[in-house]
Amino acid sequence: MFARAIRAHQLYLPNNPTYVRALDMARASFAPIWQHTDELVLEVTDTQLKWEGRVVVNEPDKTVDALPWTLYKDGLRELRLLRDAEQQEFIGLLEVIARVRRGGNEDDDLLTLLWEREFNFIRYRYIDLTIDGMAPLEVSDTANNQRLVDPANVQAPPQEDILPAGVVSLDEFNTTLYFLEENEIEYLRESVRREYESDLRRNVVTILLDIYENQIDATVRDEICGILDILLVNLLTAGQLGTVATLLREVGTAASRARELAPEQRERLLLLADRLSEPEALSQLLQSIDERAEAFEQEELNQLFAQLRVRALGTIFLWIGRVQNQKVRAQLETAAARLASANTSELVRLIGVPERDISLEAIRRAGAMKTPAAVTVLGRTLTHADDEIRLASVNALAEIATPGAMQQLEKALDDHSRDVRVAVTRAFATRTHRPALSRIESMIKERKLQGADLTEKMAVFEAYGAMCGANGVPLLDGLLNGKGMFGKREDTEIRACAAMALGRVGSDAAQAALRRASGDKEILVRNAVNRGLRGGPPS
Repeated sequence: MFARAIRAHQLYLPNNPTYVRALDMARASFAPIWQHTDELVLEVTDTQLKWEGRVVVNEPDKTVDALPWTLYKDGLRELRLLRDAEQQEFIGLLEVIARVRRGGNEDDDLLTLLWEREFNFIRYRYIDLTIDGMAPLEVSDTANNQRLVDPANVQAPPQEDILPAGVVSLDEFNTTLYFLEENEIEYLRESVRREYESDLRRNVVTILLDIYENQIDATVRDEICGILDILLVNLLTAGQLGTVATLLREVGTAASRARELAPEQRERLLLLADRLSEPEALSQLLQSIDERAEAFEQEELNQLFAQLRVRALGTIFLWIGRVQNQKVRAQLETAAARLASANTSELVRLIGVPERDISLEAIRRAGAMKTPAAVTVLGRTLTHADDEIRLASVNALAEIATPGAMQQLEKALDDHSRDVRVAVTRAFATRTHRPALSRIESMIKERKLQGADLTEKMAVFEAYGAMCGANGVPLLDGLLNGKGMFGKREDTEIRACAAMALGRVGSDAAQAALRRASGDKEILVRNAVNRGLRGGPPS
């Protein structure tokens, strides 16, 4: 099968069915062998191939088509095929043998071609014909005429100490009167360390781009662009994100200072960063980062994202919510924040895009970065149909906390989502947005909280207590201690919330109102009063 595959390789093109069938049959013939051993060792003679002393190929004619003679004539004496050689390097071996059979070039000897291939699964043993093929020295006449020496009179030579293989004796070296100083030894150590730690890939990138800048020949520049294109793919596959960032940065520098650079050449050079910023390519990269066993360094991701085009920000936002590795997600958020801070206009644009995940992440980034430019767009998203987007917009506006942002929040006080309303009132309480006081007060006076749950009631009264000051004490005191026409008090939850608001006011009048209710029979009210009394006046 091996010999047939060689002949098919010589006669047919790679896409020919006959060639493909011969190759598949040859590969399949190895399968039974690997069930018993991990390597196949063939001894090569001029007319035979032997396996453990048994002849498996016998071709007595020493012609160019005879496989044993093809291997033997250039010095090959043993061919060793390791497991999976037929899958990994079989075609390469076929090409070598076919090239030797064609001949026509003195450099096309078998050993040279095998050496150039650097096979990992195919090994071989050979002899140097320039040495092993020399005739033995003949005995001279002088030597024939010498008398034989009596062995009894011969003294044994002194025995030498034979060192094990690989051990060097200091006696083989000449001694010197001088030795290296300690600082010289340290200098050598540091030089060796720097040499081993240096990134050869970055050196290659720098050398290629230096050539690109200095050589104005279009053919040379096109070839370098092709090499950089392949190198970029290899670096991404190897996970060398820092080197990829260096390549993209240096490409931009070369495009700006190269001499006599045609517009189409510059466009092709910058196309590297453009292609990596496309959603499909960047998505594959982010997915591989998420699936990688070891996380990258944060600085590597920062450097890479800094070289991407601004349109890559949307794809990064989309993938922050998709990644499964929590550490990778944190790294992506940090790197995305750096990219977004350098491209505020793109961040603001992404808030209004139709893609929900991108818009949601852009809203969160705008809030985390406290971006005032996003206030107007965030105000528009307060009418979005998605509750989560409206809630995220409220939180972002509360983080930005400019007067314009707080004014936008007033639109969401009547939102149909309870979570949104609670977030708005808590933001007013935290930021003490007094322009919203009248609306908060009307909600309390007009009994709009009757159907609300305790969390919302507490949020509204906390906001009122934070903003009303002494002017709000009479209203709160009436809700806590007042009675109706028939001696009926307010709802227990409303009274407890009023006590909490009085504690937030903290004035003397508020404390007096709380003390009047300290013995209330409702435990919820009594606990709220005690908490308000312990709080005291605000600092």
